[in-house]
Amino acid sequence: MSELFVELDQLSICYETFGDENDQPLLLIMGLGTQMIHWDERFCQQLASQGYWVIRFDNRDIGKSTKLSQLKAPSMPYVLANQLFGAKLKAPYDLNDMARDAFALLDHLNIDSCHVVGVSMGGMIAQCMAINAPHRVLSLTSIMSTTGDTSLPKAKKSFMLKVMQPPPKELDEYVQYATKLWRLLHANHFTFDQERIEKLMVRARERSFCPAGVWRQTCAILASPDRTKSLNTLRVPSLVLHGDLDPLVPLECGLATAKAIPDAKLKVFEGMGHTLPEQLWPSMIDEIRTLR
Repeated sequence: MSELFVELDQLSICYETFGDENDQPLLLIMGLGTQMIHWDERFCQQLASQGYWVIRFDNRDIGKSTKLSQLKAPSMPYVLANQLFGAKLKAPYDLNDMARDAFALLDHLNIDSCHVVGVSMGGMIAQCMAINAPHRVLSLTSIMSTTGDTSLPKAKKSFMLKVMQPPPKELDEYVQYATKLWRLLHANHFTFDQERIEKLMVRARERSFCPAGVWRQTCAILASPDRTKSLNTLRVPSLVLHGDLDPLVPLECGLATAKAIPDAKLKVFEGMGHTLPEQLWPSMIDEIRTLR
């Protein structure tokens, strides 16, 4: 296993694969501000052991993929005012553009269709893939994500104030900040592996530090329309996984996603927040396998 790159028209995408390329391909898409390494290697290997060729990658503006610093994103005051008055936000790119990146990676790997699994923003991108090219999506798994319906419940303002704090640049301070944030997302039910998460955050910081890129991703989410009606038309085998203690994307968002997709299977994990607890990996993989 090694980091590889695909050169697209205006950007480079970093990716890795696990398992046998002759097995059914499965694409993993991470969420806002998180890198492909946030898909734990052991989780990827466990999926591969079930007969999948697993692909994980860095979205644009994160990790070792291209940072689109030449693109100007709207300021936070402008975005807040825009959201307040319900106007359409103009952003450098949206979730459909990020879905096209994923399809371009599949093209590079000569993959006609695959299983798609996305977390949070990655779930939104996965939904866009299924909507825009359902013939290329063998199954859709949307984890702790939402439909884009702005009327759905949101995270508490007190929590968002903590999440939106700018990350420090220095390594030690960044690791402390990011680990504390991860603990908040994790909720309190499952054991929090402090040492593992600190090591993950060190690696993440060493691979990439681009707060401006995370903001462009945030704007991509906000600029993308409600997908509910489009999800109503899907005939792709679909699974929705969500935690009942998710502090960032409330459970109601997962319920709405499952309701929007015809015949989607819903699994709610008790005690799960907005992370992927190791204790739940076997159950999650079993659920994903049912979509074969």
